[in-house]
Amino acid sequence: MTRPRRVGRKSTTREPIIQEPEPFEPEATRRDADLIESSRANRGWWDRNADDYQIEHGTFLGDDRFVWCPEGLDEVEAELLGPPEDLKDKDVLEIGAGAAQCSRWLAAQGARPVALDLSHRQLQHALRIGGAVPLVEADASALPFADGSFDLACSAYGALPFVADPVLVLREVHRVLRPGGRFVFSVTHPVRWAFPDEPGPEGLSVSASYFDRTPYVEQDEDGRAVYVEHHRTLGDRVRDVVAGGFRLVDVVEPEWPAWNTQEWGGWSPLRGNLIPGTAIFVCERD
Repeated sequence: MTRPRRVGRKSTTREPIIQEPEPFEPEATRRDADLIESSRANRGWWDRNADDYQIEHGTFLGDDRFVWCPEGLDEVEAELLGPPEDLKDKDVLEIGAGAAQCSRWLAAQGARPVALDLSHRQLQHALRIGGAVPLVEADASALPFADGSFDLACSAYGALPFVADPVLVLREVHRVLRPGGRFVFSVTHPVRWAFPDEPGPEGLSVSASYFDRTPYVEQDEDGRAVYVEHHRTLGDRVRDVVAGGFRLVDVVEPEWPAWNTQEWGGWSPLRGNLIPGTAIFVCERD
């Protein structure tokens, strides 16, 4: 799962205002959750937990770095959107931007990024950090842009893991990209769904069916979803990309680097050296 946990990371120098914690311990279950319920639950979850997320992971993410995943793969080295010098004057849409760290890096390369997120509170953190990147609060399933508005689009663990209909999102991204445009997105590696979401040895034994697509849901005492994450197999993801109108160029499975000693939820050096944690899909619009 991509739900973050407290791992004792330091905050950035610009401390956020801390909100009250969640007043209840949600029940974790596996059940169906449609597009509307998933969107409502995840908007609320990220609004409530954005402060903790930025405190826990702000140092690792930086204010203006482009990090694709908890493994620490950096766009500076990966160049999945292309060489940095080729980003100049490109219109780029970042989906699920959080505090817009990736968009700031893109702006520093001379691109014209737009940072979009479902969560109002996450975008408040983008304002707190600062910069001139345009911020848009919207659902990735209904992008508020005209056809052919962007040259590139990217999403580092944003939107795709949390939506009930990923093809709808992919078609929307395809619509707003110009011909020849590229969309790169990272998600939890599908194989991780067969394992417990634990960073230690208990996270190395298969405990569920890889083929069970039933969403992971956290719900309140009345059964209302407060967090939803959707599972797709690797084959599902490939078929989704094609159904969305894209051509799949590459699938990147970052290895755990020796320098990275942190734990981030279920990600850890122990697990990262044995099983993949992230899958990055590089797609192009013909």
